[in-house]
Amino acid sequence: MSTIRIIYAGTPEFSVPALQMLLDSSGYDVVAVYTQPDRPAGRGRALKASPVKRKAEDYALPVYQPESLKISQAQAELAALKADLMVVTAYGLLLPEAVLQMPELGCINIHASLLPRWRGAAPVQRAMLAGDDCTGITIMQMDKGLDTGAILAQQACPIRAQDTASDCHDRLMVLGAETLLSSLPAIANQTVVAQPQNNALATYAAKLSKAEAEINWHESATILARKVRAYNDWPVAFSWWQKKNKPQMLRIWQADVVEPPGNHFQQADLQPGTVVAESNAGIEVITGNGVLRLQRIQPQGKRQMSAADFLHASSLMHQVLGNPNAG
Repeated sequence: MSTIRIIYAGTPEFSVPALQMLLDSSGYDVVAVYTQPDRPAGRGRALKASPVKRKAEDYALPVYQPESLKISQAQAELAALKADLMVVTAYGLLLPEAVLQMPELGCINIHASLLPRWRGAAPVQRAMLAGDDCTGITIMQMDKGLDTGAILAQQACPIRAQDTASDCHDRLMVLGAETLLSSLPAIANQTVVAQPQNNALATYAAKLSKAEAEINWHESATILARKVRAYNDWPVAFSWWQKKNKPQMLRIWQADVVEPPGNHFQQADLQPGTVVAESNAGIEVITGNGVLRLQRIQPQGKRQMSAADFLHASSLMHQVLGNPNAG
């Protein structure tokens, strides 16, 4: 097969590098781009195009934005493009079986985990929450299941000790593009060796919610430090503090475990959530096991700031963090 006719489907920033790499490489003809419909955004709630749509418009590519691919008209439009292959990266719409079978080479997906571990919507964050020391990219032949298709290629990406989910996201979106490009020749020539997934090893990466980002100070400092990193930059870990006897949200952007905890207090005598030390290094909080030092925070209605900057105007010393109305 000489020039491969490709439909590219993706929506967020994560999807852009792979599209750009296809556009920059010879032998691939991106005949159309599929992306989510424009959504209201910002204070004015004006409709905003996705990052993938904006990139496609830079190259005057045809853009399709159906609400669903289950509709017969949308399927007819896609079939008329006569693509050899459909490449999907964080598109956000289900591909019905009829669509999966339309391109001669089928549909492939760039997934941000080492499948079968972390199938689903939030693989990077779930890997970090579980304490995994490695994640990666899988190029997968799509089938009707949720991330259950055969593995065509994989590349590992270590999770470093201080990485946030945002850090891993940025590395993985580049690695995803590189892994796609290196695997495409064998996919196009149909010489790739597809490896079925071992379903017994599968784990599920459930979609993130804002509610789960609320800190439970009874958990260990190690787990809470993971949560702070995993929820950066969305939905962002948070707790509550008292300002003039009123609860105020406190978002936590960066935190680490105090190793070893100081000996100026007895942890067993203090309630989890109690602030026991403040300094330019951070705000130290008792947890269910160990001490968590808050290093970058964001008080309600304020910008993100270092703990040192926060302490110039406020103090949390001896406060018990957490929602007083909970439980």
